[in-house]
Amino acid sequence: VQLQASGGGLVRPGDSLRLSCAASGRTFNGYTMGWFRQGPGKEREFVAAISWTGGNTNYADSVKGRFTISRDNAKNTGYLQMNSLKPEDTAVYYCAAREGHYILSYYYANASKKEWYDSWGQGTLVTVSS
Repeated sequence: VQLQASGGGLVRPGDSLRLSCAASGRTFNGYTMGWFRQGPGKEREFVAAISWTGGNTNYADSVKGRFTISRDNAKNTGYLQMNSLKPEDTAVYYCAAREGHYILSYYYANASKKEWYDSWGQGTLVTVSS
């Protein structure tokens, strides 16, 4: 599957932004989807993931309660709603996908690991600054 992330931009602290991840080439509902980010001088880190049904999600502690991951399989698109943005959220955000339908225990054990995903989008830059 090919992934195209979009929606990044320059916002102020406290603002909101919604990222989109458009999938093409394969049936999107066959994939777990994740969002990762890489800040300046940092390793790429897990942000959020959502199971192929959309019924299960998990988040990094740093974004829990502020970010919401969702997906619309009919539109072959995933989303990351980011609220109450902070300067430390500044990063390039990447969407990723892993093909397959997995039992929940396997999903939760692996969905936060960047090496588990087999498709990546090109990234979209989010800058949070006053």
